[in-house]
Amino acid sequence: MKIIIPMAGMGTRMRPHTLTVPKPLITLAGKTIVQRLVEGIAQICEEPIDEIAFVIGNFGEKVENELCNIARGVGAEPKIYYQKEALGTAHAIWCAAPSLNDKVVVAFADTLFFADFKISADADSIIWVQKVEHPEAYGVVTTDANGVISGFEEKPKTFVSDLAIIGIYYFKSGETLRGELQYLIDNNIRKSGEFQLTTALENMRAKGLKFVPAQVEEWLDCGNKNITVATHQRVLARDKKSELLAKSAEVENSTIIPPCHIEDDVKIKNSVVGPYVSVGKGTTICGSVICNSVIQEATAIENMNIHDSMVGSHVKLSGKQYDLSIGDYNTLELK
Repeated sequence: MKIIIPMAGMGTRMRPHTLTVPKPLITLAGKTIVQRLVEGIAQICEEPIDEIAFVIGNFGEKVENELCNIARGVGAEPKIYYQKEALGTAHAIWCAAPSLNDKVVVAFADTLFFADFKISADADSIIWVQKVEHPEAYGVVTTDANGVISGFEEKPKTFVSDLAIIGIYYFKSGETLRGELQYLIDNNIRKSGEFQLTTALENMRAKGLKFVPAQVEEWLDCGNKNITVATHQRVLARDKKSELLAKSAEVENSTIIPPCHIEDDVKIKNSVVGPYVSVGKGTTICGSVICNSVIQEATAIENMNIHDSMVGSHVKLSGKQYDLSIGDYNTLELK
C-alpha cells in the first residue's frame, strides 16, 4: 500500500501562518496536520504502508526531512516529488507518477478525519465522503440503488447529493489512475483552466471501474484560521491524551482547564489556560486568560485575554494590566 499526499499549495487562506511554514506542517496539539493525516490513514489500512510520497513546492531541506520522518514513523519509505506550477488536483497527483502503482491512497493534506471502517482492498476504488448541509460548496458524488457511485458533480448549483468528497481516495490499481492522469496531461484536458481529478474519476467510472463511497464519522477541514481553530478543538475533544501536561512544564498560581495540550519547557504563571488550548515548546504565559486557541513554540504572552485564536512561533504579545476602582452603574471600555 502506498500513500500519495499532494501538499504543494501556498496556503494563502491561512496567512500569515503559512508565510514561514507550509500549512500541512502547522502543529495542532503536538502533531502537525500532515502527521495526523498519515496516522489516521495508517489506522484504517489493513495492509502495511510501504511508501509515502509527498508532492511539495520548494519548501526546503528542513521541511523535507520532517516529512521523511513522518513517513518513517509509520514504517514507510518516504519519497519527495515537486509540483512547480499549480495546475490542478490531477496535475498534483500526476507529479508523483513513478509512485502510482499497486494499491494507492491519495490524500490531500488539508483534511483530517475520524473513521471506524477499514479499507477493503478488494474494492476497485473507495472515495471518502461526508454528508454536508451546503453541498453547493463542494464536489459531491451521486449513488445508485446499490450504493455504487454513479457520478461526480463539482459544486452543483442545484441539489443532486449531499455526499461531499473530502479529499481522500483509494485505488486498487495505481497504474489505472496514472494512465487516466497522463491522458489528461497529454491531451491538455482542463476544466476552469486546471487539470481536475474529478475528470479522471469520471473517465474511469465510464470505463467500468466501480467506485464505492465510504462515509467518515467526522470530517475536519484546515482551510483557514477559523476552521482550523474549530478543527483543533475537535482534535482535543477526541484525543484521549488531550489533557497532557508535559513533565518539564512549570505551572505557578494558575488554572489549566482541560482539554489542553501543554508541551515541554512551557512556563505558565498567574494565568487561566483552557479549555481547548495547545501551547508549544518553550512558550511563556503570564497574567493572561487563554481559551480555544493554538499557541506555537517559543512565544511570550503577558497580560492578554485571548480566545478563538492562532498565535505562531517566536511571537511576543504584551497587554496592559489596570489597577481600577469602578463604582456601580458605570460602563468602561478599555482599548
